[in-house]
Amino acid sequence: MSEQELPPWLKEQLSRLQQLQQNLQAIMMQKQQVEIEIVETDRALEELKKIGTEDIVYKSAGPLLIKSKKEDLLKELGEKKELSNTRVMVLTKQETRVKDNLKEVENKINQMIRGTQGTAGATESSSKPRSQ
Repeated sequence: MSEQELPPWLKEQLSRLQQLQQNLQAIMMQKQQVEIEIVETDRALEELKKIGTEDIVYKSAGPLLIKSKKEDLLKELGEKKELSNTRVMVLTKQETRVKDNLKEVENKINQMIRGTQGTAGATESSSKPRSQ
């Protein structure tokens, strides 16, 4: 069966399947980026905790380094990590939802194809002349 021969309802479901796959890929990429951000934040927190309270600390602001207080940076990085963890939780829920939708659409497509094949098979057998 070529793509032109596909029934409209099947084309629609295949299109939906493809869109869900693209959504899933985008969500997974976002999640990976946020997880990398968390690892980087953890490393920064570890290094910041190693230094003394009187040591000079700088924070990056675009192409600039700005002198900052250790306590302020600890607080800022802690908040950033908390926000990133929340984003990972949201993305994980979205990922689960999209995966469930993908399975549902795949099952629907398989049922439609089986139904079409069953109908085609019944039509073929009823149109054949019976031998006596």
